Amino acid sequence: LGHVMSKPLDHLRVLDMSRILAGPWCGQTFADLGAEVIKVERPGTGDDTRSWGPPFMTDKDGRETDEAAYFLSANRGKKSVTVDITKPKGQNIIHKLAAECDILIENYKVGGLKKYGLDYDSLSRINPRLVYCSITGFGQTGPYSPRAGYDFLIQAMGGLMSVTGEAESRPGGGPQKVGVALSDILTGLYTTIGALSALAMREKTGKGQHVDMALLDVTIASMANQAMNYLIAGKAPTMMGNAHPNIVPYEAYKAADHYIILAVGNDAQFRRFCEVAGRIDLADDTQYATNRGRVENREVLGPILNEIIEAKTRSFWLEELEKVGVPCGPINNLEQIFDDPHVQARGARQEVSHPVAGTLPSVANPIRFSETPIEYAIGPPMLGQHTDEILQSLLSLSEKQIEDLRKQGIV
Repeated sequence: LGHVMSKPLDHLRVLDMSRILAGPWCGQTFADLGAEVIKVERPGTGDDTRSWGPPFMTDKDGRETDEAAYFLSANRGKKSVTVDITKPKGQNIIHKLAAECDILIENYKVGGLKKYGLDYDSLSRINPRLVYCSITGFGQTGPYSPRAGYDFLIQAMGGLMSVTGEAESRPGGGPQKVGVALSDILTGLYTTIGALSALAMREKTGKGQHVDMALLDVTIASMANQAMNYLIAGKAPTMMGNAHPNIVPYEAYKAADHYIILAVGNDAQFRRFCEVAGRIDLADDTQYATNRGRVENREVLGPILNEIIEAKTRSFWLEELEKVGVPCGPINNLEQIFDDPHVQARGARQEVSHPVAGTLPSVANPIRFSETPIEYAIGPPMLGQHTDEILQSLLSLSEKQIEDLRKQGIV
């Protein structure tokens, strides 16, 4: 009894030297999966996103703190250690920590850590088994590599905005970014996959490697069917609002009271939609009977469907189409999402402990394991919360040595 269930990655230690979102998202994913994640922050200020508010967390007594919700979204389960890496003694601490870690994540500009002796070449000499992940806007090579990369910029340069938003010819048309920093999030996830793959390789060779991740590369890779549509047809896809380049009907429609999403994936579903709508003639029409025909004739079919759907309420469509297995749904805001009984049954909202707030709400990791469920015990750390613990336990420094480092502004 009392045996603590082991976690998939509880044999790993990660040094998270990243800030903002892409790197921290990777680090948080490792923490969720059981790795010990040590987040290195600047003394005094820490990760920039700690101040990216409002909104800010409140403490146990309801007073507002200076911990932004943004930071709390990407740093669950980590230990915060403050180190000034610009000073030789600080660099020495990082050298010793890297010697004890399996993975390092950093998102400094290309070459930014070289002057501190914290680049891959320097650290791999100290720990040849280290998997060193560098996240930048444009990668370690190529003409744009020195540039800073921000998610918004990369969504634009990587093609995502060219296919997001209403058509230029329509009211409110023009390129639009996705409403969340998707290039950052996807880069964090791809970096996790890259790091785990490098660890699998290390199992065979005993050697770590440098993983070069670029937001631009990830965004282009994530263009999926849109990228292939271009490579095969030679024509760049454009903004189509909520419509789909390859499927019709597959977009948002306004019912009598609210919008619904209709996502008809095949011809049998289209026929069942037409039966519910009392317009079986459309399914019998050779122009619309097949998806190919519907895509080719979308300009004519679109207004017909708009008129049909607007005649009835959202609840009519959701209930009747659900009965016949035609995919449709409401457009939820975040309040509606967390109130949804299915979302609640899946445990999307979790509570984590926090030294100042007591407990904090948190959004669950979407991975659901049958044997080793993810636990949400530890919230995001306060700045430098674990400095003493890590320096004592991992580097065997005494309280006096840590006190001296503190006086010198190293930690």
